[in-house]
Amino acid sequence: MVGFSVTFSNVLLMLLYLAPGFLLCKSKKVRPDHLSSISVILLYICGFCLYVNALYDLDPSPDLFRKMGLFLLFSLGGEFALMFLILLFLGKRKKEFRLRMMSIACVMGNVGFFGMPVVKALFPSVPEAAVYSSVFNTSLNILAWTVGVFTLTGEKKYISLRAAVVNPSVLAVMTGIILCLLQAKNWMPDLLRTGFGALASMSTPLCMIILGIRLAAMDFRTLFTTPLAWLISAGKLLVFPLFCWALTLPFPLDPVFRGSVLILAATPCASILLNLAEIHHNGQELAANCALLSTLLSVLTIPLLSFLV
Repeated sequence: MVGFSVTFSNVLLMLLYLAPGFLLCKSKKVRPDHLSSISVILLYICGFCLYVNALYDLDPSPDLFRKMGLFLLFSLGGEFALMFLILLFLGKRKKEFRLRMMSIACVMGNVGFFGMPVVKALFPSVPEAAVYSSVFNTSLNILAWTVGVFTLTGEKKYISLRAAVVNPSVLAVMTGIILCLLQAKNWMPDLLRTGFGALASMSTPLCMIILGIRLAAMDFRTLFTTPLAWLISAGKLLVFPLFCWALTLPFPLDPVFRGSVLILAATPCASILLNLAEIHHNGQELAANCALLSTLLSVLTIPLLSFLV
């Protein structure tokens, strides 16, 4: 019951962060076309600090890096396996772009800005929980710019190994690991540590404010009356987390590892889905609907899944 109350209160708080963006957009103080600049700040500054902050303060040990490597295998394996099963189930219907997008949307979640605060609250005495969020985000980026892009386009020329590795999120994790190995917590000035922490703490509110602005600009009839968006949300919020959780059951893993897999897999659809849709000029409205609808529904699904932790 503790897990339910902790996850419910934290997810509800994140949904309340939607309100400022929604109200500012409705009152015409901000416009949706401002989002590109704000998103750059979120990704390149706040998000970078979020992942670095989760890693640099840890004590480096073989056990820590073993768990990180194992978590990468489980997260990447779960994403790839469910994508493959969905595409296999679709058969010839996978020629439809929106159904190919479904296979991606069901496995790509907001594991960083949304997932990290939840697992940190659920496991407050285990700093590795935040590390697992960073690792899951790394697997998401690797998948998105390789198998994900190929699934959407069907063309290998769009696969970008460089984008899979050289992007702010993965570079932030690599920076955090290097600082961890150098034991930066022993020599980094307090002023810099405070700065990293302050910018990191801005990530989740800023991410949700951006979603609030997008929500205000949308047609609610489209948001709540698109059957495929509901199907994708169900796949992302229920099927994928239970699938990943089931993958962990045959192995002797500690409860924090298994619980982090479940909760991070249960996060709403990631904004990277919208980025991919915009790059390839197809499915933008569906991607936005999935991100927003799954975010709203997660206030119920994540707390319910926490009973398994």
